[in-house]
Amino acid sequence: MHFTLNPLYPSVLAMAVLTANESVATNRSMNNDLPVIYITSGVRGAALNQVPASLTAVNQETLQKQPTSHTEAMPSLAPNVNSSHGASRARFFQIRGIGERSQFIGPVNPSVGVTMDGIDMSNIGAAATLMDAQQVEILRGPQGTLYGANALAGLIHIRSNDPTTKTQGRVETTLATYNTRSLTAAVGGPVNENVGYRVAIQSNRSDGFMENDYLDKSHTNNIDETFLRGKLRIQANDHHMLDLTGFYADVDNGYDAFSLDNNRHTLSDQPGHDRLESSALALKSTWTGHNAFTLETSLSHSSADQEYGYDEDWAYPFFFTNPDDPTEDWGYNWFDNYKRDISTTTAEMRFISAPGAELFNGTTDWVTGVYYYHRETDLLRQRTDNADFNSDYTTSRFAVYGQLESRLSDVLRLTSGLRFEQSEFDYSDSDSVTSDEDDLLAGGRLALEYLANQNRTYYALVSAGYKVGGVNADTNLPEEQRAFETESLWNYEVGAKSNLLDNRLQTQVALFYQRRNDAQIKGYRTISMPSGGTSFIDYIDNTDQAYSYGLEAEAQWQVTPAINLFGGLGLLETQLNDSGAAFDGRDSAQSPSYQFMLGAAFKHSQHWFSGIEVEGKDEFYFSDSHNQRSDSYTLVNAHIGYQTPDWSIRLWGRNLTNEHYAVRGFYFGNDPRIDWAETQYTQLGSPRQIGITAAVNF
Repeated sequence: MHFTLNPLYPSVLAMAVLTANESVATNRSMNNDLPVIYITSGVRGAALNQVPASLTAVNQETLQKQPTSHTEAMPSLAPNVNSSHGASRARFFQIRGIGERSQFIGPVNPSVGVTMDGIDMSNIGAAATLMDAQQVEILRGPQGTLYGANALAGLIHIRSNDPTTKTQGRVETTLATYNTRSLTAAVGGPVNENVGYRVAIQSNRSDGFMENDYLDKSHTNNIDETFLRGKLRIQANDHHMLDLTGFYADVDNGYDAFSLDNNRHTLSDQPGHDRLESSALALKSTWTGHNAFTLETSLSHSSADQEYGYDEDWAYPFFFTNPDDPTEDWGYNWFDNYKRDISTTTAEMRFISAPGAELFNGTTDWVTGVYYYHRETDLLRQRTDNADFNSDYTTSRFAVYGQLESRLSDVLRLTSGLRFEQSEFDYSDSDSVTSDEDDLLAGGRLALEYLANQNRTYYALVSAGYKVGGVNADTNLPEEQRAFETESLWNYEVGAKSNLLDNRLQTQVALFYQRRNDAQIKGYRTISMPSGGTSFIDYIDNTDQAYSYGLEAEAQWQVTPAINLFGGLGLLETQLNDSGAAFDGRDSAQSPSYQFMLGAAFKHSQHWFSGIEVEGKDEFYFSDSHNQRSDSYTLVNAHIGYQTPDWSIRLWGRNLTNEHYAVRGFYFGNDPRIDWAETQYTQLGSPRQIGITAAVNF
């Protein structure tokens, strides 16, 4: 265990002792009412209990209590949501058992979309920070009407704090074991009566949780991240508002997470890296100058330079030699590196009906819009003893969509949406593989709500989504596996949302069934190399059919002004069907049968507070290509702190029982000491960590 101080941090900590957790100090003002949560990822802002879909909304107070400000914290907060590591951070997410787990040479269109302030972050997940976030919304199930191919399985929607009408800000710092340091600062206010601003900056540093015994270093799996975001809100006139967001990320993380001995001690002579330099700009215009509609237009562009590399043999030269000839190395010494340049542009125009412009005798609100998406990805793969590999992938999509929200009676509401999307892509690489394809896709939703009373809503939902097909790049694959088809998903769902006990108890529960046609399944083949070791062929194939069903439930209860109880439960059953595949009839990968989180928050006095959380997850398959599974696990987290209206300080602990659990797993031969026998290798999750966080609001 390591705990050292950067010279910068003693002065920062001294300042931070005079700090605050604004949301704790101001939350509910010692009354029993729970706050109303408004959802912004839809067409119009709506209270959570009036949205006919299963979703989790995480507010600023909860986000500020997380040990990391990265989206990898989200799976512990939302039922049936998981993430996959295999890098310094979790890059890919799975919702209800659907989602990617990795990316190597082939182009990937993620099943779970990630947006931040109108910027599509789905292909640059390492930049998806929760810095200065106001709210995160996690939508489960296909979002076919508004997001199309970007959100087959669901969407993670991040909204940061907007400019304010008066100057205010926050500074927060964290010191923790494993030489972990974090500093976040945000400030916003008016420039003049028509212009407001918000600026946030964050620095994250940590040695990581691995020891490299060969190099005698403890920071080869380190975190080194800097993020910067600026926002301007311009009230151009009485009817026109402009929101401009700029974002920059500089990530230089290490990647040395796998050990031949399946522990936290590595032997790599060439530790890997997980780097990203990204910038993005988004402009949103809201015009209310017409009596019939509001016109929203948005434009965003992001560019990213990614570099991801790792020591493929996880060892050093002459790690294992011929017993009869020590000069003969029986191992291998390879490094695999991927450099990607990614450029993404989106544009959208949306007309939203204004009050008084409803259709059908004033009973139906409406929205219609057009959407454009363009992404270019250039890849350079450099691998020891292999020629460089280059590929170019370009994809474009154009969509039109519409949605009606009809009041059938005082207690019945019907939402109907439809989206048509034209998709095309072009691919070419240095192995002379070329492919181009276009497709017309359709998705949407039909939701019926029954308003039992002002505090209770029941709903039934049918929604459809899709994910475009693509190409497998490796020429070692047989011809019939060089391409894969478009996937479609049908989701059937019923649910109930309630505010009970005079708004002291909020509950939501959903039952769902999902059917995937031509489900895109990730797999790999292994090839023994003449020089030893194993080469991987990474590919995507379509299975005949897949389905999943389950339950999602969440509750929050303000028992007294001093006691708040909360929890979530996800139950999930999945199955892949393909008579010609080894996984026929088996669960999908990364799909635990249960997930849960239970917690309690206490206010012991006007100033002292504490809390405890227990989160757990069932075992799950690591991959659809082998039968290795994780173990089930339970983690215990707790905190205690002191607060005033202006500052707070909090001592926290994560994984207090030091549970060993896996967040990624492979099965192949990579150890010459056991004659390259196939073995399960896992990347371990975070061990016990103790830290102190302090913040000041001004």
